[in-house]
Amino acid sequence: MPPQVSQWSKPRKTPVQRRSRVTVDAIFEATIQVLLAEGLARLTTTRVSERAGVSVGTMYQYFPNKQALIIALNERYLNTLAERVEGTCSLMAGQPASKMVSALIETYWTTKTERADLTQALYRSVAALDNSELMQAFATRVDAATTKMFRQASDLPPEHAAEINLTLTTVVYGAVRNAFERQLGMEQITALKASLTDMCCAWLISFQHRIQMTAKDSLRQRTLQ
Repeated sequence: MPPQVSQWSKPRKTPVQRRSRVTVDAIFEATIQVLLAEGLARLTTTRVSERAGVSVGTMYQYFPNKQALIIALNERYLNTLAERVEGTCSLMAGQPASKMVSALIETYWTTKTERADLTQALYRSVAALDNSELMQAFATRVDAATTKMFRQASDLPPEHAAEINLTLTTVVYGAVRNAFERQLGMEQITALKASLTDMCCAWLISFQHRIQMTAKDSLRQRTLQ
């Protein structure tokens, strides 16, 4: 069973000054390198501090243990991803749903693949660490943005936004994670992204048609009454 997140597994302080931020950036980068090279089981604060070029004492100023370090790394990553998704959703307000989903896939996939090593390292780490609180907060934040975006689509009834959002985001997020778990190459990932976009847009057309047919059937029933 993954270890639970406790008060002892949370970062001790947040870097404010530029020098502190540089130190924490170096610690995070070293953590990624150790995760990829040696795995979570061999990741220790000592190994990370050596690779980052900082003392163990400096490490402990920010992270009391490796669980706190992994949690903080996940939190930073998820915040970046959420901010980019929110930005895309704001830009796409009022556009057709097909453009919205294409932009969402592009943003999500680009963010995941621009540091593929980081994404891979974090997928490995969460298998041994309970980060359910972080993931729930991320899901709630992103769902709010994407649902609002689909509610503002120029070619969809707003009352169907939640259903559309649930279907599309489940497919997109699942496809991206599966690509990393299978360790697909960039050529395969590029092809998969294009196919995923086509599939989602085709589903939207089918969904729109279903809405129209349901509306016609409802009108016909009222006419016959």
